[in-house]
Amino acid sequence: MVMESSEEDDEYVAHEWITPQSSVSAAYQSHTEKGIRKLCSELLELKDAVENLCGNMQSKYLAFLRLHEEVVEVEHELINLQKHVSAQGILVQDLIRGVSRELETWKKLDPACTKPDPVCLELTELLAKTTTDPKPSFLETLDGFIVEHRVEEALNLLETEEKENVQAAELLKRKELLEDQLVTIAQQSSLSIFELKKALSGLIKLDKPVLAHQLLLKAYGSKLQKRVESFIPSCSVYQETYPATLSQLVFSTISNAAKDSVSLFGDASSYTNRVVQWAEYEIETFVRLVKENSPLLETASALRSASVCIQASLSHCAILEKQQKVLKFSKVVLVLLTPYMEEILDLNFRRARRRVVEMGREGDPEVMLTSSAKVFMSVIKDNLDQLTPMAISHFGGIVLNKILQLFDRYVDILIKALPNTEDDSLVDSKEHLNFRAETDSQQLALIGAAYSVSDELLPVAVSQFFNLQSEKEGPGGGVNLEYKDWKRHLGHSLDRLRDHFCRQYVLNFVYSREGEARLDARMYLQGKGDDLFWDPEALPSYPFQALFGRLQQLASVAGDVLLGKEKVQKILLSRLTETVVMWLSDEQEFWEVFENDTVQLQPSGLQQLILDMRFIVEIAVCGRYSTRTIHQLVSVIIMHAIRAFSAKGIDPQSALPEDEWFVDTAKAAISKLVQGTSGSDISDEHDEHIILHDDDDEDEEEESDSEESTDSIPSLDESSCDSFASAVAGEIESPVYFTDPDESDQQP
Repeated sequence: MVMESSEEDDEYVAHEWITPQSSVSAAYQSHTEKGIRKLCSELLELKDAVENLCGNMQSKYLAFLRLHEEVVEVEHELINLQKHVSAQGILVQDLIRGVSRELETWKKLDPACTKPDPVCLELTELLAKTTTDPKPSFLETLDGFIVEHRVEEALNLLETEEKENVQAAELLKRKELLEDQLVTIAQQSSLSIFELKKALSGLIKLDKPVLAHQLLLKAYGSKLQKRVESFIPSCSVYQETYPATLSQLVFSTISNAAKDSVSLFGDASSYTNRVVQWAEYEIETFVRLVKENSPLLETASALRSASVCIQASLSHCAILEKQQKVLKFSKVVLVLLTPYMEEILDLNFRRARRRVVEMGREGDPEVMLTSSAKVFMSVIKDNLDQLTPMAISHFGGIVLNKILQLFDRYVDILIKALPNTEDDSLVDSKEHLNFRAETDSQQLALIGAAYSVSDELLPVAVSQFFNLQSEKEGPGGGVNLEYKDWKRHLGHSLDRLRDHFCRQYVLNFVYSREGEARLDARMYLQGKGDDLFWDPEALPSYPFQALFGRLQQLASVAGDVLLGKEKVQKILLSRLTETVVMWLSDEQEFWEVFENDTVQLQPSGLQQLILDMRFIVEIAVCGRYSTRTIHQLVSVIIMHAIRAFSAKGIDPQSALPEDEWFVDTAKAAISKLVQGTSGSDISDEHDEHIILHDDDDEDEEEESDSEESTDSIPSLDESSCDSFASAVAGEIESPVYFTDPDESDQQP
């Protein structure tokens, strides 16, 4: 068996189309080794080349140093030689003068010698040539200073000769040479400010102040450009703070240039205007660099970067204005940065809006019911935290408007989460939400979240945000008015959610019931004809008894869901009550039943309708959320009913009992429904009741409604009313606050 196996292996290896693994490994290994060896040889050659280059550079550098030293030595030798030549020239002149004086003395001592001596004449002519004109000696000295680049000494020499009224025509060429040298010096990039000012002072002495001022601004501009270019690569690292550094570079350069301009040229308007124009150009360049190196505009880093830019720039502008009143650049900075800042704010709040929409689109019930307010506020805080005081001061109104728009979107999402919401006016109404708040507790939780944002979280987040502006503007300033207007619009947005909830709640209550429990005008036509006044068991109609139960149930749920938000509970319950009476007042089909000629009306129907309306008022009074709007609407409905029944021949004066009867009967009905009994003793002592036909007492009635407690109704179970109201006793700050804006305009 073993032998057979070995024979099979030999036969298998013998196939030509099969490459052994050892051959494959050897081939690849050989290629790899060759590549590595070739690479190593190339690296060694590169190393040798670099070493040779470094050696050549070092040798050339040493040769350059030696040559430089030799040049310096030659310059010193030339200077010494020039000094030696000057000294020898002076000695020669002194010698010539001495010889001339000796010859003159000999001539005077020898009167017999009348023929002039040729040697004496030659010496006299030579002395005259060297002493009569000192000007060539001055020009030679000046040329020496110019050649040696001794600019300061040359300027001093020129100034001295000009005072001695030497002709300027011969000095023009020398002045041009000096001017060229000074310009060359001033244009050196490595020149210090001190040396620059010395060179510019020389140009001023040469009557070139305009050129000197141009060179001053050009020098500061080039220095600023180099500093900025060296910093630009760091912008990507310091994305949020790089504008502050750029601002420091730009405005400090402007400040130094302005100071040097005043020190060298004075505060003449021509020079100051040039500084202002140059500074505006540098500021435009600065803003362009900030935009070019900005992070993505829709990110929080971009918003922070722009805010820091505004803060730093305007702070430096204020410092410049204190330094020199002409240097006012705040408006220039705002004009350049406002479109940029507005674009960033718009993109960042669009991003925030997408986050809010995604929160509603995901449809997580837990998030919507418990954390929607936190998610919304985190989105707001992400943007507010990026703003600086100066950005707030100049763009606070825009930010508040963006927050208001974002809150509107948040309210739209909450409205879409309520049942039976088919409102095409809502933003993004075509988007589908997976979550629907079907139960009362879920709906109240959404409303409570919106109220928490509107009344607590947003004002707290914005209060510090606007205190900065209030301190600047002062009391009663435009900012305070803007903030108040913003809060008012915030309340209007919240009213949309509240009114939508109440409207859907009431419509569902009205149209979802059948039979006797349905709120229909025909139930007031089915009376037995007897006066309710004689019925000791008179009760409101079935729909209103059911309404009382629904309100009581909703108040109980609100007490648990909106714990600690008594004001919100009052507002919801009062608005629900207002919505019911509004529907009755405006529902045309309801009143057409009474106006039908074929319908026969009876006094008991009118009495029942008024009792139902009084019952609604007493529900609100017992719940401590009675408002003037409820009273007015109920009065309108009662007067409308009286007119409708009067048109059918029913005398209201004889058909209707006293107002106290309706009030007491309504209270008794509430007591029976709360206690679940068939009857209860009703106290006649109740001073706080509503008189329908006395409009003068409305103000006292409103105050009594707000202050009234359950102790004023002895027959009612105290705990029952408390559980129904689920709100502590307290005066409603503004009854008109619970009404629609159109209705509030009609208030007396």
